[in-house]
Amino acid sequence: MECLKYPFDGEYIIKKKKSIKRELLENGKNFLDKKVAILGGSTTSNVKLMLELFLLDYGIKPEFYESEYNQFYQEAVFDSPELDEFAPDIIYIHTSNRNVEQFPQISASEPDIEAMLNNEFARFESVWESLRQKYRCPIIQNNFELPYYRLMGNKDASDIHGRVHYISSLNEKFYEYARVHEDFYINDINYISACYGLDKWSDQFAWNMYKYCCAIEAIPDLAYNIARIIKAIYGKNKKGFVLDLDNTLWGGVIGDDGADNIEIGQETSVGQAYSEFQAYLKAHKQMGIILNVDSKNDYENALAGLEHPESILRPDDFVMIKANWEPKDRNFDEIAQSLNLLPESLVFIDDNPAEREIVRRNLSNVEAPEIDKVENYIRIIDKMGFFEVTNISADDVKRNEMYKENAARAQLRASFDSYEDYLISLEMKAEIRAFEPVYVARIAQLTNKSNQFNLTTKRYTKSEIEDISGSEDYITLYGKLADKFGDNGVVSVLIGKIKNDELYIDLWLMSCRVLKRDMEYAMMDELVKQCRKKGIQIIHGFYYPTAKNAMVKDFYSLQGFSKESEDDAGNSEWKFIISADYKNKNKVIKVED
Repeated sequence: MECLKYPFDGEYIIKKKKSIKRELLENGKNFLDKKVAILGGSTTSNVKLMLELFLLDYGIKPEFYESEYNQFYQEAVFDSPELDEFAPDIIYIHTSNRNVEQFPQISASEPDIEAMLNNEFARFESVWESLRQKYRCPIIQNNFELPYYRLMGNKDASDIHGRVHYISSLNEKFYEYARVHEDFYINDINYISACYGLDKWSDQFAWNMYKYCCAIEAIPDLAYNIARIIKAIYGKNKKGFVLDLDNTLWGGVIGDDGADNIEIGQETSVGQAYSEFQAYLKAHKQMGIILNVDSKNDYENALAGLEHPESILRPDDFVMIKANWEPKDRNFDEIAQSLNLLPESLVFIDDNPAEREIVRRNLSNVEAPEIDKVENYIRIIDKMGFFEVTNISADDVKRNEMYKENAARAQLRASFDSYEDYLISLEMKAEIRAFEPVYVARIAQLTNKSNQFNLTTKRYTKSEIEDISGSEDYITLYGKLADKFGDNGVVSVLIGKIKNDELYIDLWLMSCRVLKRDMEYAMMDELVKQCRKKGIQIIHGFYYPTAKNAMVKDFYSLQGFSKESEDDAGNSEWKFIISADYKNKNKVIKVED
């Protein structure tokens, strides 16, 4: 919804929250339902209302539990039947520097201050550990914003007695905890308050009158930042950029000005701004965000611009380069199809408002931000949080190379008359085994990111995957796939629950980058093998349709299942009886023993 996109008007959102919520619920989105517990150290009612709007805009429909005022510690550490009954999917701890119990006195010694710091941290650590043990779900914790006054002026930051120094030290302890604990995330209100303006953020009237830890008008900024973390946890991040060239990656029109006269590099202030933007994009590539070009240009001109001596981005930084005179929405759609991605997984960056509008209108749910002048590109794109990081896996870092390898596979495929001959030529090798600890984080990530080839679209936390992995009540399988072009890593996940001599498939998914490679048949063969070992005779499969997984509607039929039932919503149940003469379906992938 446009009013919820950065830069938004916080006062307008607060004023219109009811009508915004009504419109969000009526727009026909297929929402992901999640239970969110807010444990507050200050008043949280408006935080909850604003957070709900941003989550709905991301396609997440929250149900909330809200603690009593300043009861975050008690609710976490002591028995809370109401929170137990709520069974949260995610917990947000809304504290601020108002909840720091003690600050150093000028007369305190260094050992006294160190002990005070450790005690303060231990209080919060006991909250996190208690919640982790009870609920085994992701936890989001605010860090601390800086104090709104400095008793010692500038020395407050460097002297151990200063509040600025003390809060900074406490924040660092929070960061150390986050670095070594999975499913624990910092909501950086220290940064948000700085961007908003610390003097405006630290509204004394809002605290004294309503016990809000920040200005009421700042609450949408706070809630927006929390929502970014939650949508990233549940796989709602974008996967890449589709970029224009002229006046987007460099200044000028290369077809008119020539490659020698475009503005890029250190010679002019405008050229410097474009160089900074290119460096910003290249840093995204290092995180696994894929880069593509969609430009109305001659292909040779596009390459000449990217090969300019001052260009930071080079042709091989891009997975796909579409430089021609076709409509940009058509090129964009072809890029998405070639990558086996939904168009909405990619962000369109173009300086031309008409082109942005055409892409938005013709490709539903594609983000094309209003990027203003080149000096503002980075700030606007960064604040929109398209690629909010919760963790970075080895597969993420290699993603650009994996998509390039897929492009090489597509080129090879065109040289074969027989598709099976093409698959055989790839020399594919698979590793299909029960979940192993080394892959748990990647498996959890896939369950929250894979939408197209996902039969039930159930989402799992890392803790839930760990529990399932250690249970005799489940059959679990992960699948890795490599070929002569490269290693795709873990690309398929299956979870089945055992009931007597039957198996009920809770989850079956596959990464879009290995579609049409017969990996699903190799997974089916291994599933049958494991079922036989456990004396299971019947496998039940389920398909729950969403706006994104129509491609697997007939998946079970192709695997030899028979349809048992289907309701008006399209939810279907399937059954497969394991026969004594079952023959392996996979003919092209060598599965390692």
